[in-house]
Order: sequence, then structure tokens, then C-alpha cells
Amino acid sequence: MRNSPKAAEPLADLAIDYVELYVENLDSSAFQWVDRYAFTIVGSGGSADHRSLALRHGRITLVLTQATSDRHPASAYVLSHGDGVADIALRTADVRAAFEAAVANGAVVHRRPARHTGDGPSVTAAVHGFGDVVHTLVERAPDTGPGLPAGFVPMDGEERPDGPGAEAGLAEVGLAGAGPAEVSPTEVGPARVGPAGVGLLDIDHIAVCLGTGGLGPAVAYYQQALGFRDVFAEHIVVGAQAMHSKVVQSPSGTVTLTLIEPDDTALPGQIDEFLKSHQGSGVQHLAFSSHDAVGSVRALSDRGVTFLSTPDAYYDLLGERIDLSPRRLADLRATGVLADEDHDGQLFQIFTASTHPRHTLFYEVIERQGAQTFGSANIKALYEAVELERTGQRDFRR
Repeated sequence: MRNSPKAAEPLADLAIDYVELYVENLDSSAFQWVDRYAFTIVGSGGSADHRSLALRHGRITLVLTQATSDRHPASAYVLSHGDGVADIALRTADVRAAFEAAVANGAVVHRRPARHTGDGPSVTAAVHGFGDVVHTLVERAPDTGPGLPAGFVPMDGEERPDGPGAEAGLAEVGLAGAGPAEVSPTEVGPARVGPAGVGLLDIDHIAVCLGTGGLGPAVAYYQQALGFRDVFAEHIVVGAQAMHSKVVQSPSGTVTLTLIEPDDTALPGQIDEFLKSHQGSGVQHLAFSSHDAVGSVRALSDRGVTFLSTPDAYYDLLGERIDLSPRRLADLRATGVLADEDHDGQLFQIFTASTHPRHTLFYEVIERQGAQTFGSANIKALYEAVELERTGQRDFRR
């Protein structure tokens, strides 16, 4: 299906505003994001049925929501899927126009436009995406920076994301002692909570696992309803298993979804296992961009984040495939970061090991030095690393 010209204009400015995860334990989840990934708590919200916190690192805003009653959708979501992404919120200058264009072109209505007072977005609406994931449309002026969801209250220190604001945010919401038993509140000082040295910038892309036969309809839905473009396709073979992947991107080029389905002509593998454990389609990983992937991996590893390993043989051949200095190659080998290039430049990326109880959701650090694609030579290696970690054939690299 071709991209819909009718949808393109009102939806031309779509960009990721925030990503909301439904979680079983808000206190524990928030602590992990602050302590491990150096996010800052910048706002809070809630009702009689839920509690939420907004966290930020660079231009990335994550919202964590825990249901406090069965009436909130986070309750059923967590029972079905465990912790996971429930909302990929999209910013636009005119929510009503974007909503009407999307619905006219086939988007499924989740929540009709509503006006809000206060300092947050003036109008929001929502349409369905895939599985149990929705897209809240958030109205903000084009020249404004990252904001909070509707109804959220800013935390003290929101303007100091690299300093004591994060620690103050923990204390303000009563999370100073909410971490693992081996980590005392006094160990989570400004040097550990601030993002200095970690250097995550934005959400580069979001990878989505779909059931067999779901890839084509999902691509068509995003093209027709939201004006996305189909920009990349790949068939990935990992041993006896295989998967199909297509990348769709918003007209602005700032929202990128990597859509993956298992190849049903091959043996079942990691995508099938995700679908079984997650109980349906959902987000497999969030990819965070960085100006320096090696530096980010070192800083995150020092904070306790575990990354998947890459065999030394990969680096023995890498220097023949890509022009890298000896020092750069040594840094990549030491951190397990993979490298690739296209006609626009180079790309460096690595996956974290999943700490999810169901081994579903994980994260990626990616650095683009001009490269616009997704590392065709790396995709197989990345998913081989996931497969080996999944089957317990390789130790982790810390």
C-alpha cells in the first residue's frame, strides 16, 4: 500500500513526545531507571486508580505508571504482559487535525480529543497502534522543549537534570530507599543519579514484535492512517530460525518503528518466544541514541547495566570490512559494541541483556555518525547475541 497523501500533511510534524510503560511496582522501576540509566524524575501524576512518574534523560521522556485499582488499564496490561510499553505518545502542533486525518484514513479511535488546562499539553487524543499499545497525540507548540503529560506536576529540580534535581525527585516522591537491598540511599548521590557521562540523547527507534502474518497489515496501517513511509526491509536468519523486518518512519523522519514478525517457514525462535511470553504483539526494545556509544556503554556498565557479549571473531573481521583506527577497534572490542556503515557514514550499536522477568523487553544504545540505515551487517550479529543469551550459551559482559 502506498503512503497516504491525505494523511501526510496534518501528520507531517509527528515526533515522539514520551513513552509510557505500565509497571507492577512504580517505586522499584523508577529507582532502577534513576540508578542504572541516570534518568531524572521530573514530574508526577495520578488519580484514585493509578500513580505515575515522568523521568527524563537528554530529550528522552519516560512515563512509568502503576495501577492502584483494577479500573485502570495498567492493571490488566501488567497481568497479561508484565511491565512493558503501553503508549508511544506523538507530539503534533494540531491534535484535532492530526486525529481527524488519522481516523479518516483508518486509524482506530482510542480516545477522542480533549482540552486540558494548566502548563501541560493543551489538547490530547489517542489512536490504537499495535497489540495493546496506543498512540496518545499531544499538542505542543513546535518550538517548545520536552514537556510533561497532561495533569502532571513538575518536580523541584526539573531544570537541573545533571545534578541534585534527580536526587531531590527521589526524595520528593519517597523513593530514596526504594532500590535493591544492596544499594543504600546514601550511595545514590548526585554523581550516580545525574546523567553526566552516560550521554543518552533521544529515542532512535522502537522495535516491535508482531505475530505471524501481522507485518504486512501493520505496515499498511501506519502508512495509510498515520502517513508513515516504508523505508527499509530485511530478512534475518539466525541459525535455523528467521524473521522478517520492515522499518516505517513518520513524515518528519523522527519516529521510527522497526516491525518484526517470525518467518513461519523456519523453526520457532526468539520472536516466537517473545510473543508467547508477552502474550501478543508488543515493544521488544527501545533504542537510545548517543554521541559516543563506547563512552555510554562504559558509563552504564559502571552503573550496573549488563550488555550482551560479542565474540572476538567479530572484531577480527571488522577491521577488514570498515575503516577504523586501531584504537577505535580496540574500544569496540573492549565494550562489545558492533559497527557497520552505509553510504552516509558509520553506525555503532549494542543491546542490553533483558532483566525483565519474562525476558521480553530490553534496550539498545546506538551511535550514528552519518549512517541512516540499521546496520544490515549488524542485525544478524545482534540477534545472534540475543539468541545465545536466551539459550544460555554465552556469559554476559559487564
